[in-house]
Amino acid sequence: MKDKIHPKYVETTVHCACGFEYKTHSTRENIRVDICSQCHPFYTGKSKMIDAAGRVERFRNRFGDTKGTKIVTAKEKEKTVAETKAKKAEARKAKRSTKSKK
Repeated sequence: MKDKIHPKYVETTVHCACGFEYKTHSTRENIRVDICSQCHPFYTGKSKMIDAAGRVERFRNRFGDTKGTKIVTAKEKEKTVAETKAKKAEARKAKRSTKSKK
């Protein structure tokens, strides 16, 4: 190994947001983490309740309710558009014929 190019490897203390602290070695002197093995549900086996209902409500308020909207393919969409155009054309034709009768 070359001299004077490697960072110092010192003993450090890791501080978790839950209050747990432990010592290890690192190139940094103090490390702060949000979650550790003492408070993470995977390691503790305890599940935490997440505000899922609030998240769902916020999503529905932002984007509205889908109400079972069906996803259509391009061919189905073309068919639907063609049917709609045909109905509009028939309605215009019927409207013209009623005007000519007057």
